[in-house]
Amino acid sequence: MPGGRLTQQERQQIASGLADGLAYAEIARRLDRPTSTVTREVMRNGGPTAYRPELAQRATEQRAHRRRRSARRAKAAPDAYGRDPKAVREYEETLTTVFIASGTPRMMARVMACLTLSDSGSLTAAELAERLEVSPASVSKAIAFLESQDLVRRFREEGGRRERYGFDEDIWYQSMMASARSTAQVAATSREGVDVMGPGTPVATRLENAARFLDFVSETMIRAAEEARDVLFAKPEESKDEG
Repeated sequence: MPGGRLTQQERQQIASGLADGLAYAEIARRLDRPTSTVTREVMRNGGPTAYRPELAQRATEQRAHRRRRSARRAKAAPDAYGRDPKAVREYEETLTTVFIASGTPRMMARVMACLTLSDSGSLTAAELAERLEVSPASVSKAIAFLESQDLVRRFREEGGRRERYGFDEDIWYQSMMASARSTAQVAATSREGVDVMGPGTPVATRLENAARFLDFVSETMIRAAEEARDVLFAKPEESKDEG
Protein backbone atom coordinates (compact mmCIF):
# COMPACT_ATOMS: atom_id res chain seq x y z
CA MET A 1 0.00 0.00 0.00
CA PRO A 2 1.54 3.33 -1.02
CA GLY A 3 2.35 5.94 1.57
CA GLY A 4 3.23 9.59 1.54
CA ARG A 5 1.19 12.52 0.32
CA LEU A 6 -1.52 12.16 -2.28
CA THR A 7 -0.45 13.14 -5.78
CA GLN A 8 -2.26 15.49 -8.12
CA GLN A 9 -3.33 12.48 -10.20
CA GLU A 10 -4.75 10.73 -7.12
CA ARG A 11 -6.69 13.85 -6.23
CA GLN A 12 -8.15 13.89 -9.72
CA GLN A 13 -9.23 10.27 -9.23
CA ILE A 14 -10.85 11.17 -5.91
CA ALA A 15 -12.80 13.97 -7.60
CA SER A 16 -13.91 11.59 -10.36
CA GLY A 17 -14.97 9.01 -7.80
CA LEU A 18 -17.02 11.56 -5.89
CA ALA A 19 -18.66 12.73 -9.12
CA ASP A 20 -19.62 9.11 -9.83
CA GLY A 21 -21.14 8.77 -6.37
CA LEU A 22 -18.59 6.23 -5.11
CA ALA A 23 -18.16 5.64 -1.39
CA TYR A 24 -14.90 6.69 0.26
CA ALA A 25 -13.99 3.04 0.81
CA GLU A 26 -14.33 2.25 -2.90
CA ILE A 27 -12.30 5.30 -3.94
CA ALA A 28 -9.63 4.30 -1.45
CA ARG A 29 -9.60 0.73 -2.76
CA ARG A 30 -9.01 1.96 -6.30
CA LEU A 31 -6.16 4.16 -5.11
CA ASP A 32 -4.76 1.43 -2.86
CA ARG A 33 -4.95 3.89 0.03
CA PRO A 34 -6.51 3.65 3.51
CA THR A 35 -10.14 4.82 3.61
CA SER A 36 -9.18 7.26 6.37
CA THR A 37 -6.75 8.98 3.99
CA VAL A 38 -9.47 9.64 1.42
CA THR A 39 -12.01 10.67 4.06
CA ARG A 40 -9.60 13.13 5.65
CA GLU A 41 -8.56 14.50 2.24
CA VAL A 42 -12.15 15.19 1.18
CA MET A 43 -13.37 16.63 4.49
CA ARG A 44 -10.28 18.81 4.81
CA ASN A 45 -10.90 20.32 1.37
CA GLY A 46 -14.54 21.30 1.16
CA GLY A 47 -16.41 18.02 1.59
CA PRO A 48 -17.84 15.67 -1.06
CA THR A 49 -19.87 18.34 -2.88
CA ALA A 50 -17.23 21.07 -2.95
CA TYR A 51 -14.01 19.06 -3.36
CA ARG A 52 -11.72 20.44 -6.07
CA PRO A 53 -8.44 18.59 -6.75
CA GLU A 54 -6.53 21.71 -7.86
CA LEU A 55 -7.51 23.63 -4.73
CA ALA A 56 -6.75 20.59 -2.56
CA GLN A 57 -3.28 20.30 -4.08
CA ARG A 58 -2.60 23.97 -3.46
CA ALA A 59 -3.86 23.75 0.12
CA THR A 60 -1.61 20.76 0.77
CA GLU A 61 1.42 22.64 -0.52
CA GLN A 62 0.55 25.58 1.72
CA ARG A 63 0.16 23.28 4.73
CA ALA A 64 3.52 21.69 3.99
CA HIS A 65 5.07 25.15 3.89
CA ARG A 66 3.48 26.01 7.24
CA ARG A 67 4.72 22.73 8.73
CA ARG A 68 8.28 23.47 7.68
CA ARG A 69 8.09 26.91 9.25
CA SER A 70 6.47 25.48 12.38
CA ALA A 71 9.15 22.79 12.59
CA ARG A 72 11.86 25.44 12.51
CA ARG A 73 10.13 27.35 15.30
CA ALA A 74 9.67 24.16 17.30
CA LYS A 75 13.39 23.46 17.23
CA ALA A 76 14.07 26.96 18.46
CA ALA A 77 11.46 26.74 21.23
CA PRO A 78 10.90 23.14 22.38
CA ASP A 79 7.61 22.21 24.05
CA ALA A 80 7.72 22.88 27.79
CA TYR A 81 6.00 19.55 28.45
CA GLY A 82 8.34 17.53 26.25
CA ARG A 83 5.71 16.79 23.62
CA ASP A 84 6.64 15.79 20.08
CA PRO A 85 5.97 18.92 17.95
CA LYS A 86 5.22 16.84 14.85
CA ALA A 87 2.69 14.68 16.72
CA VAL A 88 1.03 17.79 18.13
CA ARG A 89 0.74 19.39 14.69
CA GLU A 90 -0.72 16.23 13.19
CA TYR A 91 -3.20 15.91 16.01
CA GLU A 92 -4.24 19.55 15.61
CA GLU A 93 -4.92 18.86 11.93
CA THR A 94 -6.96 15.80 12.83
CA LEU A 95 -8.99 17.78 15.38
CA THR A 96 -9.54 20.54 12.82
CA THR A 97 -10.79 17.97 10.32
CA VAL A 98 -13.27 16.60 12.86
CA PHE A 99 -14.59 20.10 13.58
CA ILE A 100 -15.00 20.69 9.84
CA ALA A 101 -16.85 17.39 9.45
CA SER A 102 -19.27 18.52 12.17
CA GLY A 103 -20.20 21.57 10.09
CA THR A 104 -17.73 24.23 11.26
CA PRO A 105 -16.17 26.38 8.47
CA ARG A 106 -12.47 25.64 7.94
CA MET A 107 -10.92 28.84 9.36
CA MET A 108 -13.22 28.75 12.36
CA ALA A 109 -12.34 25.06 12.89
CA ARG A 110 -8.63 25.90 12.84
CA VAL A 111 -9.13 28.59 15.49
CA MET A 112 -11.19 26.20 17.64
CA ALA A 113 -8.53 23.51 17.44
CA CYS A 114 -5.76 26.00 18.22
CA LEU A 115 -7.59 27.31 21.28
CA THR A 116 -8.49 23.81 22.43
CA LEU A 117 -4.84 22.73 22.38
CA SER A 118 -3.50 25.84 24.10
CA ASP A 119 -2.16 25.02 27.58
CA SER A 120 -3.00 28.55 28.73
CA GLY A 121 -6.62 28.03 27.72
CA SER A 122 -6.69 31.29 25.80
CA LEU A 123 -4.79 33.27 23.17
CA THR A 124 -4.73 36.82 21.85
CA ALA A 125 -5.65 37.58 18.26
CA ALA A 126 -1.97 38.20 17.49
CA GLU A 127 -0.98 34.83 18.98
CA LEU A 128 -3.66 33.07 16.96
CA ALA A 129 -2.53 34.77 13.76
CA GLU A 130 1.08 33.78 14.45
CA ARG A 131 0.32 30.17 15.32
CA LEU A 132 -2.03 29.65 12.38
CA GLU A 133 0.10 31.76 10.03
CA VAL A 134 -2.87 33.73 8.76
CA SER A 135 -3.76 37.41 8.62
CA PRO A 136 -5.23 39.22 11.65
CA ALA A 137 -8.32 39.90 9.50
CA SER A 138 -8.88 36.14 9.06
CA VAL A 139 -8.63 35.62 12.81
CA SER A 140 -11.00 38.51 13.49
CA LYS A 141 -13.59 37.10 11.10
CA ALA A 142 -13.30 33.60 12.60
CA ILE A 143 -13.59 34.92 16.17
CA ALA A 144 -16.68 36.97 15.25
CA PHE A 145 -18.35 33.85 13.84
CA LEU A 146 -17.41 31.66 16.81
CA GLU A 147 -18.64 34.29 19.26
CA SER A 148 -21.96 34.48 17.43
CA GLN A 149 -22.27 30.73 17.98
CA ASP A 150 -21.19 30.98 21.64
CA LEU A 151 -18.19 28.78 20.88
CA VAL A 152 -15.52 31.09 22.30
CA ARG A 153 -15.44 33.62 25.09
CA ARG A 154 -13.67 36.97 25.11
CA PHE A 155 -12.02 38.56 28.14
CA ARG A 156 -9.42 41.21 28.89
CA GLU A 157 -6.04 40.47 30.44
CA GLU A 158 -5.65 41.56 34.03
CA GLY A 159 -3.98 44.95 34.11
CA GLY A 160 -3.65 44.95 30.35
CA ARG A 161 -5.44 46.22 27.29
CA ARG A 162 -5.23 43.15 25.11
CA GLU A 163 -8.22 40.89 24.70
CA ARG A 164 -7.85 37.14 24.90
CA TYR A 165 -10.05 34.44 23.46
CA GLY A 166 -10.75 31.08 25.01
CA PHE A 167 -12.53 27.97 23.82
CA ASP A 168 -15.54 27.70 26.12
CA GLU A 169 -15.39 24.24 27.69
CA ASP A 170 -19.09 24.52 28.51
CA ILE A 171 -19.83 24.43 24.78
CA TRP A 172 -20.05 20.64 24.87
CA TYR A 173 -22.85 20.89 27.42
CA GLN A 174 -24.58 23.71 25.51
CA SER A 175 -24.24 21.79 22.25
CA MET A 176 -25.77 18.68 23.79
CA MET A 177 -28.67 20.70 25.23
CA ALA A 178 -29.27 22.42 21.89
CA SER A 179 -29.34 19.05 20.15
CA ALA A 180 -31.77 17.73 22.77
CA ARG A 181 -34.07 20.73 22.28
CA SER A 182 -33.96 20.27 18.53
CA THR A 183 -34.81 16.58 18.91
CA ALA A 184 -37.70 17.44 21.24
CA GLN A 185 -39.03 19.90 18.66
CA VAL A 186 -39.03 17.20 15.99
CA ALA A 187 -40.88 14.91 18.41
CA ALA A 188 -43.52 17.57 19.14
CA THR A 189 -44.01 18.28 15.43
CA SER A 190 -44.33 14.58 14.70
CA ARG A 191 -47.01 14.26 17.36
CA GLU A 192 -48.95 17.20 15.86
CA GLY A 193 -49.21 15.20 12.65
CA VAL A 194 -51.13 12.38 14.33
CA ASP A 195 -54.40 14.35 14.39
CA VAL A 196 -53.80 15.77 10.93
CA MET A 197 -53.24 12.36 9.35
CA GLY A 198 -55.94 10.65 11.42
CA PRO A 199 -55.33 8.60 14.60
CA GLY A 200 -54.94 4.90 13.91
CA THR A 201 -53.84 5.31 10.30
CA PRO A 202 -50.47 3.87 9.23
CA VAL A 203 -48.97 7.35 8.90
CA ALA A 204 -50.26 8.47 12.30
CA THR A 205 -48.90 5.32 13.93
CA ARG A 206 -45.50 5.92 12.36
CA LEU A 207 -45.51 9.55 13.54
CA GLU A 208 -46.55 8.61 17.07
CA ASN A 209 -43.84 5.94 17.31
CA ALA A 210 -41.24 8.45 16.07
CA ALA A 211 -42.44 11.04 18.59
CA ARG A 212 -42.19 8.58 21.51
CA PHE A 213 -38.72 7.50 20.41
CA LEU A 214 -37.47 11.07 19.98
CA ASP A 215 -38.98 12.17 23.29
CA PHE A 216 -37.09 9.38 25.04
CA VAL A 217 -33.83 10.28 23.28
CA SER A 218 -34.21 13.98 24.07
CA GLU A 219 -34.96 13.37 27.75
CA THR A 220 -32.03 10.96 28.02
CA MET A 221 -29.65 13.47 26.43
CA ILE A 222 -30.73 16.23 28.80
CA ARG A 223 -30.43 13.99 31.85
CA ALA A 224 -27.00 12.70 30.81
CA ALA A 225 -25.72 16.21 30.04
CA GLU A 226 -26.87 17.54 33.40
CA GLU A 227 -25.34 14.62 35.29
CA ALA A 228 -22.01 14.82 33.45
CA ARG A 229 -21.58 18.59 33.24
CA ASP A 230 -19.15 18.77 36.18
CA VAL A 231 -16.78 16.46 34.30
CA LEU A 232 -15.99 19.33 31.91
CA PHE A 233 -14.37 21.32 34.69
CA ALA A 234 -12.87 18.52 36.77
CA LYS A 235 -9.18 18.69 37.62
CA PRO A 236 -6.99 15.69 36.68
CA GLU A 237 -6.80 14.62 40.35
CA GLU A 238 -10.58 14.69 40.67
CA SER A 239 -11.09 12.64 37.51
CA LYS A 240 -8.57 10.05 38.77
CA ASP A 241 -10.36 9.78 42.12
CA GLU A 242 -13.73 9.28 40.39
CA GLY A 243 -12.26 6.51 38.22
